[in-house]
Amino acid sequence: MLDQDNGPFDALERRSADQRTAEQLAALNAQLTRVAEAQDSCLTADPLNDLSGLAVLPVLRKSDLVAWQAEKPPFGGMAVSNVAHVFQSPGPIYEPGGITHDWWRMGRFLHAVGIGSDDIVQNCFGYHLTPAGMIFESGARAVGAAVLPAGVGQTELQVRAAKDIGCTAYAGTPDYLKVILDKAAEMGVELGFTRAAVGGGALFPSLRADYAERGISCLQCYATADLGNIAYESAAMEGMILDEGVIVEIVCPGTGDPVPEGEVGEVVVTTLNPDYPLIRFATGDLSAVLPGQSPCGRTNTRINGWMGRADQTTKIKGMFVRPEQVAELVAKTGVTKARVTALRDGEMDVMRVQVEGDAAMDASVLAQNVAATLKLKGQVEIVAPGSLPNDGKVIDDQRSYD
Repeated sequence: MLDQDNGPFDALERRSADQRTAEQLAALNAQLTRVAEAQDSCLTADPLNDLSGLAVLPVLRKSDLVAWQAEKPPFGGMAVSNVAHVFQSPGPIYEPGGITHDWWRMGRFLHAVGIGSDDIVQNCFGYHLTPAGMIFESGARAVGAAVLPAGVGQTELQVRAAKDIGCTAYAGTPDYLKVILDKAAEMGVELGFTRAAVGGGALFPSLRADYAERGISCLQCYATADLGNIAYESAAMEGMILDEGVIVEIVCPGTGDPVPEGEVGEVVVTTLNPDYPLIRFATGDLSAVLPGQSPCGRTNTRINGWMGRADQTTKIKGMFVRPEQVAELVAKTGVTKARVTALRDGEMDVMRVQVEGDAAMDASVLAQNVAATLKLKGQVEIVAPGSLPNDGKVIDDQRSYD
């Protein structure tokens, strides 16, 4: 069953896997044509035969956007159209924003939270420079809700406004709602929040339980300034359901190669928004695909939510070791998987390199490849296939900095 309180946002949420794949492939090929025609890139307008063809295209990273935008401000010569706002994120990176219906696709999430035309949303995301405030305001508009553009800070005024206006829903970071509620209790003011749509930070189970005790249903989404909404929770609260306007891959950090379903890897997203097409944009976040579909009735793939950062670059013995180097080691030696661990022996750094491979491998040759590829000598250990942890890490820093 779909959520009984508010039903589906649209028919896209109930598509069959075959229908979704076919429609996303058509939209993807249109994006590739747009990108190839509008900017200098290594992409061509040749259509893909299936979604798996994405894996042969290069991964786009934030560092690429910074470099492109420095050369061709503000958007690096990308295929951008219908720009109503320009935002700045750390980097700096400049992001376009549109005002057409649900431009960032946040309405789907707010609908899943149960927010609708009878609600007034106290939007406590920032409105200055960064786009989070406008992202959630656009979503509220898509579900017909009114908005108090509150931003962050001036908590007493937030409490007073929430009471006077009769705000029924909150949008903002998970912890700031508690700040407002605690201030309201201190002031002796009773607020009318019953729903909360949160993002931009971790929603700890204890915090969600605290809100539930206060009569507030709190769900979270996974969104970025560049991509808009990527995935969101429904009332079933079993993983996060992918948004219908993106294609998500889970890839090995450093290579961009898709990992088997269920394994942890970096989240790489392709948007189907024709105004700002991002192809294989690396978020730097780790997650994994969950099997099956949500009990709420939405049929799209689910992911496990945020599971850490993929950028595991670590300095060992004064030298940076990067995920790309570990990927190169795997390709060069023919092992199935490798993991670099940084340790301390007294006051000295130690590098341990574990690889999954044939026990008959020549360890001395492997050690030479490690030194040549990682530019450091280290302890080399050959382990049985499947024995390294499935946590998305290719570099694990276990040194204590206390």
